[in-house]
Amino acid sequence: MKRHIVLGLLLSAVAVPAATAETAPAAVTFKGGAVAQSLTGAAGDPAEGAKVMSNRALGNCVACHTVSAMPDVAFQGNVGPSLDGAAGRWEEAQLRGIVSDAKMTFDGTIMPSFYKTGPYIRPGDAFTGKAAEGELPPLLTAQQIEDVVAYLMTLKE
Repeated sequence: MKRHIVLGLLLSAVAVPAATAETAPAAVTFKGGAVAQSLTGAAGDPAEGAKVMSNRALGNCVACHTVSAMPDVAFQGNVGPSLDGAAGRWEEAQLRGIVSDAKMTFDGTIMPSFYKTGPYIRPGDAFTGKAAEGELPPLLTAQQIEDVVAYLMTLKE
């Protein structure tokens, strides 16, 4: 009986994945525009990242960027740079920073901040400061950011 209990405890310890702590948007640490630490503590899934990038209801990265590896995605944009070869141009931490909040890397960019809750600067005095920190959810979850970064890391020339 004792052996079954010990075996059960060992199996349950193996079967339960370790809990990962998600970094809140306001707690993300940028260094030179890069975010060195994973936002979830877990690796991203490139296949899920491709879905986020190509889905209009999610990241919709292809509305502004082209990605040759996604030939089935129609109406790819040309506002932002092509993402072909992104893994050769940027390191993982830099990509995480750009996807989280590109304004920390590229001052004046029109790319939205995908992992920010505020405060936002809106055009016109009547709108600036109306969304205080924490009032609006980020556009993407921490896991979705990690998934997009994992996909971008597959885009090598």
